[in-house]
Amino acid sequence: MPLTSSFPPITKMPLTQKHPCTLLSIFTLFILASYTFIHHPHPPNSTTTLFLSSANNATIAAYLRRLTLHPHLAGTPQAFQTALYVKNHFQTLQLSTHMTNYTTLLSYPIHSSLSGVYRNGTFALFNEYIKNDVVLPYHAYSPSGRVYSKAVFLNYGRKEDYKKLSVLGVEVKGCIGLVRRGGGMSRNAVVEMAADNGVAAVLMYTEGNIGVERGTVMKGVGDPLSPGWGAVEGGEKLELDDEQVLERFTKVPSMPVSVEVAQTILRSLGGCVVPFEWRESLRSFGVGFVGPGPTVLNFTYEGEMKVATIHNVFAVIPGSEEPDRYVLLGNHRDAWTYGAVDPNSGTAALLDIARRYALLKRSGWNPRRTIVLCSWDAEEFGMIGSSEWVEQNLVNLDSKAVAYLNVDCAAQGPGFFVGATPQLDDLVRQITKKVKDPDSESTRAYENWKSAKKDGKIQRLSGVDSDFAPFLQHAGVPSVDMYYGGEFPVYHTAFDSYDWMIRVGDPLFHRHVAVTGVWGLLALRLADDPILPFNYSTYAEELQVYASTMSNLLGNEISLRSIFVAIEDLICAAKQMQEEIKELERHETSDGVSLLKRRMLNDRLMLTERGFLDPMGLQGRKWFKHLIYGPHNNIETRLDFFPGLVDAISRAAKLDSRERKAVIEHEVWRIARAIQRASSALRGGLS
Repeated sequence: MPLTSSFPPITKMPLTQKHPCTLLSIFTLFILASYTFIHHPHPPNSTTTLFLSSANNATIAAYLRRLTLHPHLAGTPQAFQTALYVKNHFQTLQLSTHMTNYTTLLSYPIHSSLSGVYRNGTFALFNEYIKNDVVLPYHAYSPSGRVYSKAVFLNYGRKEDYKKLSVLGVEVKGCIGLVRRGGGMSRNAVVEMAADNGVAAVLMYTEGNIGVERGTVMKGVGDPLSPGWGAVEGGEKLELDDEQVLERFTKVPSMPVSVEVAQTILRSLGGCVVPFEWRESLRSFGVGFVGPGPTVLNFTYEGEMKVATIHNVFAVIPGSEEPDRYVLLGNHRDAWTYGAVDPNSGTAALLDIARRYALLKRSGWNPRRTIVLCSWDAEEFGMIGSSEWVEQNLVNLDSKAVAYLNVDCAAQGPGFFVGATPQLDDLVRQITKKVKDPDSESTRAYENWKSAKKDGKIQRLSGVDSDFAPFLQHAGVPSVDMYYGGEFPVYHTAFDSYDWMIRVGDPLFHRHVAVTGVWGLLALRLADDPILPFNYSTYAEELQVYASTMSNLLGNEISLRSIFVAIEDLICAAKQMQEEIKELERHETSDGVSLLKRRMLNDRLMLTERGFLDPMGLQGRKWFKHLIYGPHNNIETRLDFFPGLVDAISRAAKLDSRERKAVIEHEVWRIARAIQRASSALRGGLS
């Protein structure tokens, strides 16, 4: 759809089932516009003030409304039209715009059915109303399969749950397992664990969800046919039967079901009584037994995998002094259904940042460093769009990327959440003190965040949750991820619509405005500050906490002295850096010598994060190269740091004492060397 202005049209939407509250939507936009224009007087010339005062919640609402007119699953014509909408928006703002396409392996459903055979008859179990243009509930990359077998309840599908069932004498082999989402288990891990225990097929439900939660069960991230390199058209592709490809996919079929379907199955089961530890959270279900049977389920899923084209869209604002240094803001655009929360609340915020930056440019502003706005495709299938782009641009990102700032879902509900690499902690807190809190009058976002989250708790980015993963965990780029709200009941369902957003999620779009403010100001500081606002003393302090925690866990068996020594060196390097910054600021002039010194200092700050990468990667998952933050295989631990060491401890559990010590000590030394590399990068000299 061609875009003729930066404010999408709001009067031409047909009154269809997609948005039954269209009149309410239009009324809401009118109220938002009135609120915005009353509360934002003409701003002064300050860049920060101009950016904040140009906020317009009605504009963001209009963007979101346009983005959610149709479902836009990656690889479909509707997804391409949504990409064109974003591209046209950037172009209308006179920003340098381009689209980068990749051909990747995606997965779609052809047919699925589920019925139950009870004592008193056979009943169909699918009950979500599916509109014609919404994809069937399915798990992407699940193998096709037909299974006719007894049902058994597996709780969260964890190792400890199977142990509990085994103690009770419950035989799960050959059964269709019903699993509730949660317990620290990814969809892939649930299905792999089920296959390892002989389960023939898996059904998953999400407590508290309205409808059916779609999702991917593929292992890892990125296109499975081009592991480690960009999936450019005409480039190298592995075959579907290649071992590297097959290991990414689960071996037994799975599908999602609604809470209502799960309740129907659970209430029909006999066999063993539900273990005591599971009962409290299942009380509302009225569940008494885990099976297997006597209910028999007839499970059918048929899917297809096909190579499809995906589209990443970029707007570039060139830097005036350091055009070869990049501050990147990213959000994915593709959705399982309408995607009002996930991800297009974030896309609407990205479009509004583009609008506001265009206003700044018209006022005479140009960033010191280049800003890149990134709209990713196929994130829902496994961070494919961003991963392929990072792999294709790895050399330039390694030498030129300052930071990556990610927003997936801008507004899910109340409460501010942020994850970041620790050198950005201070900057995040500074920025949240400038942005109005969306849920309280006369307060700043930081005040409520600090009150609710114990002094502004910043999470770490070890999960593979969104598009920050390839930037941080593969390329070593300092990163931030942020959003408002926790779990929300329409996640990945057909009810994640504009109507739900204006009724429940963020009716007046104040949270959208707050996220846009924090996101945009973070980028402005990173792009415009003469010296990058990174604090590695904070990073070193965080590493000390990690090392102490791990030391207590390992006891006297394994020494972590090498890690502690490396951290002390990083502390010294960070202090030296702060002194150099102060010295430069005291004596800085406009001559070329001072500019060169500043450039060299900024390069050291920028490249330090890369030191935490190990080219060998994590064992068995070499694509993940960050030794401080990344995913680990031990789902029974809550540790979100040192993933290689966590894995080593888990692997070594079955070894004799000598082998166990060698395996763990090797990972300890790898971490110590990574921290030493970071210290060396921060100092900038050779050993």
